[in-house]
Amino acid sequence: MSTEENKAIVRRYLGALSGKEKPATLVREFVADSDEALRQHITAMEAAFPRYELIAEDMIAEGDKVVVRATVRGTHRGELMGIPPTGKEVSAGGILIYRITGAKIVEHWMQFDDLGTLQQLGAIPTPGQPAS
Repeated sequence: MSTEENKAIVRRYLGALSGKEKPATLVREFVADSDEALRQHITAMEAAFPRYELIAEDMIAEGDKVVVRATVRGTHRGELMGIPPTGKEVSAGGILIYRITGAKIVEHWMQFDDLGTLQQLGAIPTPGQPAS
């Protein structure tokens, strides 16, 4: 597949999931069995931040990989890493790399601002702020 076709797959994936419910049947349309870690991540994030948004800010492709600079936004309504729901809205930047084969995501890598997310949830104090 061409890099443009791979980017189109990622755009469709983001469009189908961002800001919407993410049932396993829908996720399986885009994520291959070989990337069970991504499917589990989506399930965990959907439980913590129902209908979270994943907004692509930039997208670059080369070969079978698509890189997305993204912002994730959601409201904390379920447990996240042992933190009970806070009802707080969070926004965090991140980088995702998807490897595409046969029109599906077969492997991924991601790095998000977890520290910033935990600070927004009040789980970790922001520098200069008193601990709660």
